[in-house]
Amino acid sequence: MFGPIRGPWPDESWRGWWGEDPPFGHDVFVLTHHPKSDMLMANGTTFHFVNAEPHEVLARAAEAADGQDVVLGGGPSTVRQFLAVGLIDEVHLVIAPVILGSGERLFDQPLPSISGYSCTPLSCHGGVAHAHLARERPL
Repeated sequence: MFGPIRGPWPDESWRGWWGEDPPFGHDVFVLTHHPKSDMLMANGTTFHFVNAEPHEVLARAAEAADGQDVVLGGGPSTVRQFLAVGLIDEVHLVIAPVILGSGERLFDQPLPSISGYSCTPLSCHGGVAHAHLARERPL
């Protein structure tokens, strides 16, 4: 969700997809294996760059959310990590009819904790299909 960079941060010039005014307005925790200083933005968003296990990141995000919901955003690798350890109550998948060439698959390998979810019927609007997976019994 922060940017297209893979590997070490080349420098401090990249300020995220949205520049100085990201749409969040709260703490955002970016999973990374490469250290980077916290980044305070003009609208109250602070990006925290963390190298930690999913349950540790979720604990930090829940503390920062102060009782509000925590939303996980990111690519397939991030979602798989949290699903694999049973930390996701609900998934909203947006399926776009676009061929991008290559990329990561969300469900490329069986996940032990994926059982116990139900899927609502697909809905289509805005040119994309939406699927919702929900844990049958939330944590």
